[in-house]
Amino acid sequence: MKDLGRERDMMVSGDANFGEELERRSGSRSETERSGGASPKFASASVGGLAPAGATPDPEVADKPKRRRFTVEYKLSLLEKADACRHQPGEVGALLRREGVYSSTLSQWRRQREEGTLSALKPKRRGRKIQKVNPLAGRVTELEREVQRLEGKHHQAETIIDVQKKLCELV
Repeated sequence: MKDLGRERDMMVSGDANFGEELERRSGSRSETERSGGASPKFASASVGGLAPAGATPDPEVADKPKRRRFTVEYKLSLLEKADACRHQPGEVGALLRREGVYSSTLSQWRRQREEGTLSALKPKRRGRKIQKVNPLAGRVTELEREVQRLEGKHHQAETIIDVQKKLCELV
């Protein structure tokens, strides 16, 4: 009943995308089917991308959404499909909407494909680069502490000598 009311409201408001929205809902694929991977929750029990009959998905929403990672094979197949979309205007846009990929991502993949090999399409690790630990770093910090300790003793000895000199001058 709600859908009929929404449909009527959309028709009255003149929203032209309503038909596309219904089409997308009925013909869209899940994210795991689009990215070429299997759902981690049902990885062992899934057959053909379908969940087992008795399993229900977890309704809990994750605190931070997981970043999608695309395989090289998926990227190449999507690039081939996009290159084949030359017959009618809007085919590439429909493909991107169906797959859930932005046009800028497609452009980036095309650039990477032109620049080099399949390795250019492999996902790169995000964030800070891991710095190799210098094996002598522990020894350096140990020696720096030793220097500070000895400088403190040296300063203390100089102070004692200065006090003794002043006492000798007074006597």
